[in-house]
Amino acid sequence: MNDNGTLLSVEDISTHFFTEEGVVKAVQDVSFAIMKGQTFALVGESGCGKSVTALSIMRLVPEPQGKIVSGEIVFEGKKLLSLSEKGMRQIRGNEIAMIFQEPMTSLNPVYTVGNQIVEAIKLHQKKSTSQAWSDAVEMLRRVGISDPQQRVREYPHQMSGGMRQRIMIAMAVSCEPVLLIADEPTTALDVTIQAQILDLLDRLQEQNGMSILLITHDLGVVAERADDVAVMYASRIVEVAESRQLFAEPLHPYTQGLLESLPRLGITAGRLQTISGTVPEPLHFPAGCKFHPRCPVGREDRRCQTVEPKLREVRPGRCVACWYARDRRQRAEDRRQSPESAAVDEG
Repeated sequence: MNDNGTLLSVEDISTHFFTEEGVVKAVQDVSFAIMKGQTFALVGESGCGKSVTALSIMRLVPEPQGKIVSGEIVFEGKKLLSLSEKGMRQIRGNEIAMIFQEPMTSLNPVYTVGNQIVEAIKLHQKKSTSQAWSDAVEMLRRVGISDPQQRVREYPHQMSGGMRQRIMIAMAVSCEPVLLIADEPTTALDVTIQAQILDLLDRLQEQNGMSILLITHDLGVVAERADDVAVMYASRIVEVAESRQLFAEPLHPYTQGLLESLPRLGITAGRLQTISGTVPEPLHFPAGCKFHPRCPVGREDRRCQTVEPKLREVRPGRCVACWYARDRRQRAEDRRQSPESAAVDEG
């Protein structure tokens, strides 16, 4: 690992899909870093590029239609995009594991769950078949599945959605990875099972010391579980901050809209706040800031309509891609440094 504590560094990654209709720029210039032992959340509306970012890290973007066209991904000092496919297979599933959105489509219906866990263990750990089966039973016990000796010989269709999600987690952590990518791990589960799955991930993280990249659109989960947060919109990251800072003071108008749309305890009258407009289609992104057609500020600002802002640090640990947020920050800094001018401005 790197001396500075960085486990994974994603630097200006762009992933495109080449279709008959044109080039779909699913991910553009995405950068973030995950530290050892932390939970890093990647949030945003459906279709913003979160899952494609995860597939890019795992180098599972379907080819030849999809391609990582630029950028660098560094994991424990290794440049993943420069590795051979054989070298990547040694990392994928062993050092970096991934829980996919829908367990029923990720699990093979014609093999027992035990066979699928055993295959992963034998591939990376080089253990005997009997030892791998013993480990598979133990993994099912660790993820809270009752009667694991029986369940390990059953098929995915014989289990509930919550149990299949636990099976996916068992497979992912069976080789004790140092980074777990959890892509919407609680989608389609009821609230009680969601809480159990998230508590399970917390417990496994504490036991194994692994880092987690949590991909979700559930800001409630982010507030409770994440250390740092990156907000994505229309293929780009628009804000990065510590979780507490993000919820206390969102800088980007899109982040502000997401938080304002959350239901609040004690507020029963009236309708929930919404973000006007719709997410733009990847084939027809607007010029300038991609959020400007929906932004209460950007709709009136020519700069927002013509020049796309890049992600820039505006204070230690806070990055934002927004002309308005940067200008507001600069005005606040000017007032702090010049009380006389601040008094004039307020007058």
